[in-house]
Amino acid sequence: MRRAGGFVVLGSACLASLASAEIPLDQRKSGADFISAATRAMQEDDTANPAMLSTLDGESMWNEKAGGAQKSCGDCHGPAPKSMKGVAARYPAYNVARQAPVDLSGQINACRTDQQKAEAFKPESAQLLALSAYIGSQSRGLPVSPPDDARLASFRARGEALWSQRIGQLNFSCAQCHDDNWGKRLGSALIPQAHPNAYPIYRLDWQGMGSLQRRFRNCMSGVRAEAYPYGAQEFIDLEVFLAHRARGMPVETPGVRP
Repeated sequence: MRRAGGFVVLGSACLASLASAEIPLDQRKSGADFISAATRAMQEDDTANPAMLSTLDGESMWNEKAGGAQKSCGDCHGPAPKSMKGVAARYPAYNVARQAPVDLSGQINACRTDQQKAEAFKPESAQLLALSAYIGSQSRGLPVSPPDDARLASFRARGEALWSQRIGQLNFSCAQCHDDNWGKRLGSALIPQAHPNAYPIYRLDWQGMGSLQRRFRNCMSGVRAEAYPYGAQEFIDLEVFLAHRARGMPVETPGVRP
């Protein structure tokens, strides 16, 4: 695989690892543990968290009628603080109609097309990120709880294999950095454990919101690999694995990162 651009400064941290091992459950840390106190305080204060602007947009969208069915999310589900509590913590989940897992944004678009008879939101669109953040925020503080569903097993296994697969011109895997060398430095930045429990996030570097798949694509560019397109099965498989890897950790959506 190859991709131009995305230059990274390499430290000794990622060079040291030849084999990866999953982080023990009692040693897992949120991405918030690897950011400055000021950024962490920004995330924890809804009046300062810039992602809350998007979340408020999502709240408005929840009640907007859309599509040929002229239904809102609330028409089917009722008030989100009650009906959506714990929902984001259970995604990705198996979608029977599609015979494959979908992440939360995929389920939102499934509802758009199947129930509201509306056009699906575009990947990384402000609308999709806003509604994902609003629904996700209803699960804040609840544990990541991937479904105990045998139908997810093969997808999770493929995600784990992708996590450990070396890619790109730099020949690194996700696991080499985030399992083996978390807490060390890649250039000037601390390496986090890469848990998905705060997405979608507002990233200061982006000056805007972004999904977990956007973060995947950033990392792939960083190791000079060709990034999968948004919605690719490979990304969904990775999300299934990462939800299992983060099981029990509290949801922090919407997060703030450097």
